[in-house]
Amino acid sequence: MTQQVYLNGEYLPLADAKVSVLDRGFLFGDGVYEVIPAYKGRLFRLEDHIARLNNSLAGIRLPLAHSVAEWEAIFRPLLADDGRDQYIYLQVTRGWAPKRDHAFPAQTTPTVFAMSADILPFPGRSEGIKAITLDDTRWQLCDIKAITLLANILLRQEAVDRGCTEAILVKNGYVIEGAASNLFAVIDGELITPPKGHEILPGITRDVILELAAAHQIPYREDIIALEALQQASEVWVVSSTREIVPVVNLDGAAIGDGKPGPLWKRMDELLQAYKNALS
Repeated sequence: MTQQVYLNGEYLPLADAKVSVLDRGFLFGDGVYEVIPAYKGRLFRLEDHIARLNNSLAGIRLPLAHSVAEWEAIFRPLLADDGRDQYIYLQVTRGWAPKRDHAFPAQTTPTVFAMSADILPFPGRSEGIKAITLDDTRWQLCDIKAITLLANILLRQEAVDRGCTEAILVKNGYVIEGAASNLFAVIDGELITPPKGHEILPGITRDVILELAAAHQIPYREDIIALEALQQASEVWVVSSTREIVPVVNLDGAAIGDGKPGPLWKRMDELLQAYKNALS
């Protein structure tokens, strides 16, 4: 079956979806994006994802007023009707202008693109992954989910080139997040994740984990994590919407804990799966 996508008010085959070479997303990376899981056809925490989208749009001064219901109406025809797990990829750019200029054009119509894809099992999730630490070379507004991801790509690729799955980023001696994930550590029996701010993306799955920890009396806090503390942690996780909770069992060539996914990861993963199933 030919995949249908959404582009500027139309549903059309993916091969027929075209944008201008003068689109500011193509020329400058002037846009934002969102990734929204849909479990058994139900969009996961849609209101939270749209709130984050709106924050990103405000961050780049791109007005686009759609309600949650309007976005859902756009996404719904893109989802399969057989109940399989998928995700929506949404991208909004500032649109195209007749002249290439760094300054915002006086008037443009945003380019809005959306498509769906299957959520596939993440290789290595059950046994854990290897990660490395790298200096954070990204820009200063990482709380904006911008399509300008070149720095993240280069960091992730360095991890891959060195036989690892993820790069955990370090700034001023403190770990921040992964190149494409949020970060958690279990230190002295307490679950810790770096606090929100301009340095990290406010992850939806990150917030769900904190809610589940609070509801099930799991000690947790949002706090800075020194690199040395992460290296001594009993568990380290990286978290994202499509990969969910992935245990890191080897960091910079050294084992985390006993080199296997830890007991709190197993419990939190069970809690997350139960939470998802209860919503569907």
